[in-house]
This record gives sequence, C-alpha cells and structure tokens, in this order.
Amino acid sequence: MHQITNHQELLSYLAMEQLVNTNSTISTKKKKKSVEQQSCFFCAMEDPNLQRRQSTLSSFFSSMPHNDDDPSQVLVMSGLWTYAMTRCDDPILASSGILRCCSLLISKALNNPSWLHRHQNIYIPYYAAHILGSFTLHLPRFASLAVSSGCLPPLLSLLRGSMTWIEQRVAVRALGHLASFDDTFPAVETHGGDIIIPVTIHLASTCLQTVYSEPRTKYQRDLLTRGLNGADTEARKAEEWASQLQTWSIYLLCCFAWRDVKWHGAIVTKNGNFMKKLCTMWGGLANGDSPAGVGLMRILCRSELGRTAIAGCLKAVQSLCNLSRSSDDWQYMGIDCLLLLLNNPTTRDQVLPIASQPLTDLAELRRLGSRRQLGEKITNSLSLTELLQRTKMEAEMSLEEIELRCQIAREREKEGNKRLRIGDVEGAVEKYTEALLTCPLKRRKDRMVIYSNRATCRVLIGEAEAAISDATRALALSEPANTHGKSLWRRAQGYDMMGMAKESLMDCLTFLNWRYNNYAGKRGRIGGVVPYCVVRMINKQMSRVWLFDDVKKKCGGDVEVSEEGYELGKIVEEMD
Repeated sequence: MHQITNHQELLSYLAMEQLVNTNSTISTKKKKKSVEQQSCFFCAMEDPNLQRRQSTLSSFFSSMPHNDDDPSQVLVMSGLWTYAMTRCDDPILASSGILRCCSLLISKALNNPSWLHRHQNIYIPYYAAHILGSFTLHLPRFASLAVSSGCLPPLLSLLRGSMTWIEQRVAVRALGHLASFDDTFPAVETHGGDIIIPVTIHLASTCLQTVYSEPRTKYQRDLLTRGLNGADTEARKAEEWASQLQTWSIYLLCCFAWRDVKWHGAIVTKNGNFMKKLCTMWGGLANGDSPAGVGLMRILCRSELGRTAIAGCLKAVQSLCNLSRSSDDWQYMGIDCLLLLLNNPTTRDQVLPIASQPLTDLAELRRLGSRRQLGEKITNSLSLTELLQRTKMEAEMSLEEIELRCQIAREREKEGNKRLRIGDVEGAVEKYTEALLTCPLKRRKDRMVIYSNRATCRVLIGEAEAAISDATRALALSEPANTHGKSLWRRAQGYDMMGMAKESLMDCLTFLNWRYNNYAGKRGRIGGVVPYCVVRMINKQMSRVWLFDDVKKKCGGDVEVSEEGYELGKIVEEMD
C-alpha cells in the first residue's frame, strides 16, 4: 500500500475515498472516463512545458463548470485549494481561467440544487471561494482578473447567507482582499450600502452565536477536521474559524472606512448596538495578528461622526482604556484612539474623566515598538502640569542635588522593604510613596523597581485598581516597555482581582515570554523555572476568554469545550 507522506496526499486520499464510497453504482465506463479526466488534469499541473500546460488547463477550466456528472470535480478542487494556498502567485494558473471557473461553479451551486447535492459537489463552493480569496491575496492584477471574471455576484450571494457560515467565511475573506486594492475597490464599493455594510455588520455581530448553536452537517465537520474527525479537533477548529469570520468581516468594514469617511455614518448608524459589540471583538489567541475591533475603531476616530459615536459609548471608551494599559500587541492603537478623542474639543469632556487615570499611568512611556515620544504626547494632551513642573525643576538642579535626592530615595525604599518583610504593608506603601516623590525622574530603573514594589503591596491589601496603576507605571518605565517580569505578574494579579480575564492572560503570557528570554541558558534549563501560580492563572483565564463563553451563557446550553487551557498548562509545566 502506498505510504501517505504529506498533507496534500492525505487530502487527495480522503477525497478519493469519499468518491469511491459515494459513487459505487457508477458504471465501469464512467469510472474510467473520470479517472482519465482527473489524471489529465493533475498531469497537466506537472507538465514542464508551460505553453502546453496552459493550453490544457484552459481547456479543462473552460469545460469544468458545464460538466454535470463528473464525480472527480471535488478531488480536482481540493487539489487546487491546497495548491492555491502555497502558490497563489502562479501566473499560468491564474491566466488559464481558474478564476472564471470558480465563479461559475459557485453560481452553478447556488442555481442548481440537484447538482450541488450530487456526488460530493457540496464541498465545491467552499473550495472555489477559498481559491478566489487565495489568488486575490497579494497581486492587484489577479484581483482585477477575478472581478472581470464575474466573481462578485456569487461571492455576494454567499456573503448574504445563500449557503452556510462556512461559505460566508471564505466569501468575506475574498471580498476583503478585493476591497483592499485601488483597482478593484470601486467594483466592490457599488454594493457597499445595500449589501456589504449591513450584512457584514450583522455577520460580525452574530457569527459566534451562529457557529456555536447551529448543528453541523457532515460536510461541515469534514471541512473543519479535514476528514480526521474527533470532537476536540472540530471544537478547536470551529472556534478558530468563527474568530476568522468575525475578524475578516471587520477587515472588510475597515477597507470601506479607510477609503472614505462617508462610510463611517453607515457603519456607526446601521446598528445602534454595534459599537458596544465592536469593542469586545478582539480575535482571540488564534488570530492575534488581527487588530479586530480596535482597528476599525481607530479608523472611525478619523471622522467627527466616528469620534462622537465612540465617545458616546461608555463601554467602548473603557475598552480602549483597558487596552492602553495592557501588554496586548495592539496597545498602541488603544492609546492612539484615546489621544484622538482627547484632542478633539467635541469629545474631550466625555472621554477625559474615564481616560485620565489610565493615560496618566503611561505618561513616562518613551517608546512602544516603533512609536516614540508617546509619554510626551500623553502629557501634553492631559496637560499634566505637575509632571511638567517637576521635570523643569529637576533640569535646573545641580548634580549634587540630584545625587542627594537619589540617596534619600534609596533609604526610603529600603525602609519600605523592611516594613513589607515584617507585614506592615500600609507602612511600606507610605515609604515607597515618599521614595517616588524624592527619586529623580531620570532614574527610570530605580523608579520602576519602587513602583513594582508598591504594586506588590497594593495586591496584598486588595487594592486592585491601584495595583494595576502602579504596575503599569513600572512597565512604562521599563526598557523596552512591558518587559519587567515582576510588574507583569503583579498587574496580572490585579486584573484577575477585577475579573478582567483577557488583560490578565495577556500579562501572564508576556511574563512567560520575558522569563523565557531572561532565563534562556541559565540554571541549565531553557526558560528557567515557571512558577506554578502562573500556570494556574493561565489555566484559569484561558477558560474565561473562551470565544464562545458569552454565547454559551446566553444560550444556556452545554457544548464540548476544548482542553486548550489545560494543554497550555501542561506545556508550561513541562518547561519547568
């Protein structure tokens, strides 16, 4: 028996098995013809003669949509789906009519139910839409070719729910790619107001509940698991795809909002509750490379209408504050949004009472990734006169005065440490506060340690908000930002006390990265020893940030939850 050695062979094997099981009644003559056709196609794909290859493929793609009784089409589409994900820049395949073929196959599936449910054709619309999305990912000329090939009407039909959420996911992906190019956006824009904007907003708002609650058919389970079955695999993949469906829907909205502020009104007014939902859409851990909701909010802050809508939503402003005081990769977007809201006279008074404290904690932040002087921008925006006056005063001091203040600060810090050791936590807080008032602003490392120690005290006495504030100030002083391990852990504890699972989890994971990098090669172990308390915290928060958690509470039902949190805990424990 032939040994299956790679994923593509596995897909082909599974598809062939499906064809054999489904078409056992096909005559020997038809079977032979089908095998010859698919062999001809796969041979053409490997043909070294490029001209002959293009000619054969063009003929095949031209006839494929008009063949009503070929059981091998799903096998061909499965192979093309795999090929398109790795070779989406293949000019021969793109110019051979594959985009037109895929468009016609989707239209055929929507207009001919008897063909759709024959053989294994139910899989074809998914593969076809995915192939269209792959070929329009990078190259504008392929996107233009797809539009001229008539891909928009069938993709829009899938987007509107003509089939299931499985096909909606790949349709919104392809439409997002088409909307991102200058040459093809006008064609997509013509359907913006009546179809894309309202449907995509509804899709982003409801997709999690749809994926969670709708029973899945066999073909959906096969696509999710790639034929490997298993409830855990299906559950994990469904969560990942639901997150992608939501984030790709938001990306499509971002394409419209970025192109023209005229679309801001449609986005913020089509659904009155959308802004409340948007600020909770974060993509999950499976899609950490997408800014999701905050990415769209940042674009909306470019217009007066968008700023007014965000400032008028308390939940949205609070989410931006939480993001700005987190170790999330998109922290800078939260800060940008708050500064845009504060620098606008119309929205400043609404936002200032909520954003003042979180941004003040970041006032000494020098750099966040490639962004410089963030602390200076925050200080100017909030008009932090006390900090400005102290900076000016210390600039006029002599070196002897600066050194004297440093010495006094160290003595008070030591006194705070002594009081903390004997259990006088309130007394330690008092001494640390005195040390911070004395320690020069330029002694960033010393101030970072003092803030971190005071955050420890705040955690011990149950002052969660104050602990988060002190830990954030310490992390803003660290170089680079958010790289002081103890402060990350203290803030994670503070967020846990406040029930903010996502922020706590992000700090825990950042703490693990810091520990791995800091202890790599030391103590004879990679990454050092991870405290068990951190493992427990990660397990706890992983279950709380489960993508379907809110939906499950609303539905009141039970579903098999993947053991992702437990598995991560196991991995961390093995690192010890």
